[in-house]
Amino acid sequence: MQGKIIKGIAGFYYVHVPGGEIYACRAKGIFRREKIKPLVGDNVDIEITHAKDYEGNIVEIFPRTSELIRPAVANIDQALLIFALTKPEPNYNLLDRFLIMMRQQGLKCILCFNKQDLSDHMKSQQINQIYENSGCEILFVSAVQKKGIRELEEVLRGKTTAVAGPSGVGKSSLVNCLQEGTQMQTGEISEKIQRGKHTTRHSELIAISEDTYIMDTPGFSSLALFDMDKEKLQEYYPEFKPYEAGCRFMPCAHIREPVCGVRTALEKGSISRVRYDNYVAFYEELKEKEKRKY
Repeated sequence: MQGKIIKGIAGFYYVHVPGGEIYACRAKGIFRREKIKPLVGDNVDIEITHAKDYEGNIVEIFPRTSELIRPAVANIDQALLIFALTKPEPNYNLLDRFLIMMRQQGLKCILCFNKQDLSDHMKSQQINQIYENSGCEILFVSAVQKKGIRELEEVLRGKTTAVAGPSGVGKSSLVNCLQEGTQMQTGEISEKIQRGKHTTRHSELIAISEDTYIMDTPGFSSLALFDMDKEKLQEYYPEFKPYEAGCRFMPCAHIREPVCGVRTALEKGSISRVRYDNYVAFYEELKEKEKRKY
């Protein structure tokens, strides 16, 4: 029987199979001998050892389409970054850090702004202007009023999505909205899967439907800057690309150089001041990090 590992804890791997059942499985010894560690998100083949107790063994791990290091999880298709329109106000510096971190791992990013019921249309327009050329899809939702939930479900359908965002933005409320109507398994195995549920060092997938999963991550209030050369940073700002032809010097850091197409576009309002200021702050941070190495 084929399924997906949704949680791994204390040597057991919990495998969600078509139909909604969850089997507590051990990995066959061959994986240890070949130094292959099953990961949350792995698509696997299992043999059932005790049907009544929903227990089995993992006998095959199928090839991975992706493998993230932080958190350690396989086959993630995209990232959903959840922030609030207000209460708390969006922290754009943190948001851009999330964007870079996820894109470093090759993930498409969707920006989801919750608490639309507490904000006005002007705030949504402002956010659209900041991120319209960032290469992200942008959604505005209200978990309280259930607005935008259908559109969000459409974006998630058929994919495995990592969910991230700071505390207090209504992440849990949105996840609960997405789970409404999901027929989760009850009984003894449900008790097994509850073990360690508050231990945030464990990655866990939540089955929204047969082929749709989300991985909730703990709330973050800050993120250390990514490991990269400062010159690579501009690659994570796709809105700069159309204006780089106007730069006199190549490569151009787009900060202090004379005749810079990116800074000209910034002054004309074609590039978001918020995004650009974060870029400069990150560039200086990476520069200081490089100095400390030597």
